[in-house]
Amino acid sequence: MRALRILLIVVVVLGGLFVLADRLAVHFAEGEAADKLRTSENLASTPDVSIKGFPFLTQVAGGSLDDVEVGIKSYQADTGNGRDPIRIDDLKASMKGVEFSSDFGSATASTARGTASITYDQLLKAAKSQPTELGFGLTARVVSLADGGNGKIKVGVSAAGLPTVYVLSSVSVEGDTVRVHADSLPSIGGVRIGENQVRSVTDFEQKIDDLPGGIGLDTVVPAKNGVEITVKGSGVRLAG
Repeated sequence: MRALRILLIVVVVLGGLFVLADRLAVHFAEGEAADKLRTSENLASTPDVSIKGFPFLTQVAGGSLDDVEVGIKSYQADTGNGRDPIRIDDLKASMKGVEFSSDFGSATASTARGTASITYDQLLKAAKSQPTELGFGLTARVVSLADGGNGKIKVGVSAAGLPTVYVLSSVSVEGDTVRVHADSLPSIGGVRIGENQVRSVTDFEQKIDDLPGGIGLDTVVPAKNGVEITVKGSGVRLAG
C-alpha cells in the first residue's frame, strides 16, 4: 500500500508539472503569435490570441492547432482607389486547423469565421456626403445613417434649403463590397425627379478589402450603432 501511495503521489506531481509546463508553453506561444500578427498586419496595438484545446504540447508535436481565436480591437481596412481606409471594430475570428512551420515563423488556418462591426459614422464616408446635382437646380447629399429597424438602414438626405427626408434602405454584400440600396425613393422638394438621379444620392457602396490574413466579407446586418458583419475564409494566414 505504501508503494502504491508513493506511486500515486509521483503521478500527481508529474501530472501537475506537465500541466504547468503546458500552460506556460501556450502562454508563450500566444504572445509570440500576437506579436507576429501585429507586425505582419501593421496593427496599431497588439491583438489578443488565444490557443484553445488541451494539451497544447501534444498539438505542437503534431504540427497543427485545433482552434485559435484572434481578437483585433481596431483595424484599418483598404477601400480601394486610393480612398481613405475604413475602420473595422472588434474583429473576432476563430481559426480551425492551424498548421505552422517547423520554425514557427508562419501559420495558416484551414478555415476561419468571425464577426466585426462598422459604425455608421465610418460607413457615412462612403455615402454621397458631397452635394450631388439632381437637376431642376436641386442638389442633395446624404447627411446621416442610422438603424432603421427590421434589418434596414435609415438614410437621411438633405437638399439645400429643404427639410431632411429619410428613406429606409437594404444592405447587402457582393464580394468585397457592402451595398446600400433604397427600398423606395423619397420626394425631394415636391419636384418629380428621375429615379436614376435620386439613386445617385441615396444608393452607395463601400469596398472593404485587405482584411487580416485574407479573410473576406460574408454577411452584413444593420444594428443600433452600425452594421454587424461576419467574415470567413480558407487558407487564412495567422502569421508569416
